[in-house]
Amino acid sequence: MNFIFLGPPGAGKGSLAVKVAEEYKIPHISTGDIFRANIKNQTELGKKVDAIIKSGGLVSDDITCELVKNRLEEADCKNGFILDGFPRTIPQAEMFTSICNDVSVVNFEIADDVVIKRLSTRRVCKECKENYNIITLPPKKEGVCDKCGGELFQREDDKQESILHRMEVYREQTEPLIDFYRKKSQITDIDGATQTSELLSEFKKLFPAK
Repeated sequence: MNFIFLGPPGAGKGSLAVKVAEEYKIPHISTGDIFRANIKNQTELGKKVDAIIKSGGLVSDDITCELVKNRLEEADCKNGFILDGFPRTIPQAEMFTSICNDVSVVNFEIADDVVIKRLSTRRVCKECKENYNIITLPPKKEGVCDKCGGELFQREDDKQESILHRMEVYREQTEPLIDFYRKKSQITDIDGATQTSELLSEFKKLFPAK
C-alpha cells in the first residue's frame, strides 16, 4: 500500500506516519531522510545535493525525484511506503506520476489556530530528540526529558514567526496538490486535529491492511 501524506506543518503527518509504518510494516520516508542518507553514503546524487545545500541553493525537482525513485526501489518498499513531505509542488507531483501512480493521498485537514497552538507548545529533547507538548503531552518534570533526562527546548521552527512563514510557504507551494490529486480521485481527507491514537483507528478503517 502506497501513501502520500499531505498537510500543513503541525497537522500530525509525522506522528501518524510512524504508527502506520509500524502497523502496516512499510517504511516512513521523508525527503530530508533521503538527502541525508545519500550525502552520508557519498552517492553521486548525494554529492550533488551536498554541494547544492552548502552553496545555499535549492535541490532541483529532477534530482529530488530521482532520489525518491531510487529509494522506492529498495527492498523494504516492496509492500508499500509512506511519503511524508514529498511531493511538495505540482511539478514534483507530475514527475512522480511516472514513478508511481498507484498511490493513496491522505490530506490532513486542520485549522490554522490549532496548528499554531500545537507547534508553539512543542518541546524537543536535545539529546534523544523525543517530542513533548507542554499542554497535551508534558514531561513529568518541566524542561527535562522523561526518557533520557536531556534538556527540552523549543526549536526555532516552532516559534510563532517561523510557524506563520512555514504555513504561508505550504499554502503557496503544496496546497495546490490537494486539487491536483482530488481531480485524479486519489485523495482522502482526515481530521488532523484528532489525537494520533484515534486517528490511527480511523486510518485503519479507511485503508484496511491487505
